[in-house]
Amino acid sequence: MSTRDAILARLKGAAPDKAEADALLVAPERPAVDERALEAEFLARLALPSVSASHDAIDSIADLPAAVARYLDAQGEARTLCLPPDPRLSACDWCGFTLHDVAAPDEAAALAIARKGIAESGSLIFETSPQAPMLPNFLALHHIVLLPVEDIAAHLEAAPLAGAQPRAHYWITGVSGTTDIEGTYVRGAHGPRFLHVILLRQQ
Repeated sequence: MSTRDAILARLKGAAPDKAEADALLVAPERPAVDERALEAEFLARLALPSVSASHDAIDSIADLPAAVARYLDAQGEARTLCLPPDPRLSACDWCGFTLHDVAAPDEAAALAIARKGIAESGSLIFETSPQAPMLPNFLALHHIVLLPVEDIAAHLEAAPLAGAQPRAHYWITGVSGTTDIEGTYVRGAHGPRFLHVILLRQQ
């Protein structure tokens, strides 16, 4: 029997072996995560070269404008920000900022709220809605993300999106990169060049 025939025979045969299925959940398929320290686990992945994101933390959403200003100042950027029309953000005091909600092709910075964070990979989950447009998150040079600590899940399969589902949702793990041009790594080739996550420790 050829290898092809053997594979097809297995597909047509009995149900998959449970031990084989269970083995897929064992490392390295599923990285170990300390569920008692999800914030630390998430930040450790966020700092990996493959993700290459910076971070900050705030105790209250009222502290968000100061954290964003701190980041933009450190990057030498003007305090100009594409801000989605989310009521949680509009309640903040953005005095000193120039705000708009439509992103330009050369947008310097855009802010978004992640629906979930994934500790095993440092990934962020976003949804689309009238209050959460997708385009600014891919046009801006600096993608600034607010993530409530309580919304960090341990593993990919442990992050169900509760409640009404958005028309679409998407996952981001760090900034994009490519080595297509002469084998030289180019950061942010297909989107933002910098990712900065601001953890919100209290709602």
